[in-house]
Amino acid sequence: MEERLRVGQLDEDRFDRSRRVGWISLEAISKARVLMVGAGAIGNEVAKDLALSGFRRITVVDMDHVVGSNLNRCLFFTNEDSSKHTKKAEVIARGFESLAPNAEAVALVSRIEDCPEKLFEDHDIVFGCLDNIQARIHTNSHAYASGKVYIDGGMDGFIGKVMVARPPDGACLQCGMNRSHAKVAELRFSCTGKDVVFHEPRLAAEITTTSVVGAVMVREAVKVLSGRTDMTISNVFYYDGFRKVSDEIEVPLDPHCPVHGRS
Repeated sequence: MEERLRVGQLDEDRFDRSRRVGWISLEAISKARVLMVGAGAIGNEVAKDLALSGFRRITVVDMDHVVGSNLNRCLFFTNEDSSKHTKKAEVIARGFESLAPNAEAVALVSRIEDCPEKLFEDHDIVFGCLDNIQARIHTNSHAYASGKVYIDGGMDGFIGKVMVARPPDGACLQCGMNRSHAKVAELRFSCTGKDVVFHEPRLAAEITTTSVVGAVMVREAVKVLSGRTDMTISNVFYYDGFRKVSDEIEVPLDPHCPVHGRS
């Protein structure tokens, strides 16, 4: 006997419109264990898009607290969070659960460098929403060594970039880094313990570029988890909001990259 649809039944289904994109696997997305490193502006956008896309399991890693200058581009942060110096990871974990029924969000208030390596093995996909090179290199190398797809996003004003590293194929984040990046990383690595003696300058940031970068990062994760790696970015997605252009820039695998040498 054929099942009869009630009037308005389809509109009660939260994911009805997503199901109409035939290749999206909502089952795979809901089961995926996401590790998101960094809970700043891009992290806010990524967490929001993940929750609304059907992701239900996320671990958020960040050691920092909310400040007033975060509030013009971070939808989960409030004035109260700023005045109380609430930890960013905790705020985003709560925000994720508020948008996603039956979600499981874990906040780790820590540097990613201080987390156990097993953290990467316990997740299916890794997002880098970071603003410093040392943490990005660390996250990239550990995700690659664990065989997990790493999606890295970055921005500077109206310029945004997204890279997808899919081990064991293709280039990783470090393959595309230049001598300037290495110099900054060396300064960072010269620090002892948690007492960082070198600070990278703060970059310009605004919400429209942040939104574009976060959306592209989650879009690529949806493709990967739905088995459509044939449509996934294989190099770097470059966005210039000032010139109104976007493109995919080739990043060749660097045979001397230390990440590939260790894998």
